[in-house]
Amino acid sequence: MPGENKTSSSSSLNEFLLRAFANTRELQLLHFSLFLGIYLAALLGNSLIITAVACDHHLHTPMYFFLLNLSLLDLGFISTTLPKSMANSLWDTRVISYSGCAAQVFFFFFLISAEYCLLTVMAYDRFIAICKPLHYSTLMGSRACVKMAVAAWASGFLYAVLHTANTFSIPLCQGNALDQFFCEVPQILKLSCPDYYLRELGFIVFSACLVFGCFLFIVLSYVQIFTAVLRIPSEQGRHKAFSMCLPHLSVVSVFVSTIIFAYLNPSSLSSPALNLVVAVLYSVVPPAVNPLIYSMRNKELKEALRKLIQLVLFQQE
Repeated sequence: MPGENKTSSSSSLNEFLLRAFANTRELQLLHFSLFLGIYLAALLGNSLIITAVACDHHLHTPMYFFLLNLSLLDLGFISTTLPKSMANSLWDTRVISYSGCAAQVFFFFFLISAEYCLLTVMAYDRFIAICKPLHYSTLMGSRACVKMAVAAWASGFLYAVLHTANTFSIPLCQGNALDQFFCEVPQILKLSCPDYYLRELGFIVFSACLVFGCFLFIVLSYVQIFTAVLRIPSEQGRHKAFSMCLPHLSVVSVFVSTIIFAYLNPSSLSSPALNLVVAVLYSVVPPAVNPLIYSMRNKELKEALRKLIQLVLFQQE
């Protein structure tokens, strides 16, 4: 295959080889079927939330506005990696073009970093709603919410541009076979020339500082939220306040824990099979389960979804 020689540079590469989930045709088709089911479930769940929030005027509040943006990001995020992997299994190939790989890296970092920024904004929204309820309408007005959402999307876009440009400017000297089912930056760096690895490592350290900063903000927000909730005298009031925060806290926990497990697990525990499973956990599971997490614990959203489904079924009759 072209580009597999050990001395090839990134300028001469025109494709990468992704890791296959299975070698036998039966298992490849099984992988395709499983991923197709997960993908369709994620598309349906997130699309229902987007439609329900957009169409139901009772859900035109800051919390649901941010949830709509989260669902849009989840739709894009899962669509970045899964369709190509499913196509490769269906057609029994491992190839992804150089430009396709660069596009995957860009959209992966754009959507995952924008989602992380949005989850940070949503923690701020919950903090204002519970700790400063009298100032909520002032601090979380429609214009302020739009500005925060735009800032999250723009931050993700800028970060993705810088990270993708930095990654694909590094010469590759170790062939073109990636040990992952999508174009993951750590796997691309394994193919880089040794002298250039430190440049990307510096960018990764910078990224880790930004991630830790957002994580610290979320943690401090919830420390103040829980402190305020415990001061509420009535048990019903405490339960309502916790119910407001539980879906967001669950989504943040799934998002952060899978990322940490993927990138901070000890190298002694690392193996190709484990890396593959972990990559599925953080790139596939959150977009698929986020709609379920929000709809299960939210009466307003469940009611809006019920009305939407009834409307669709009624029109079909």
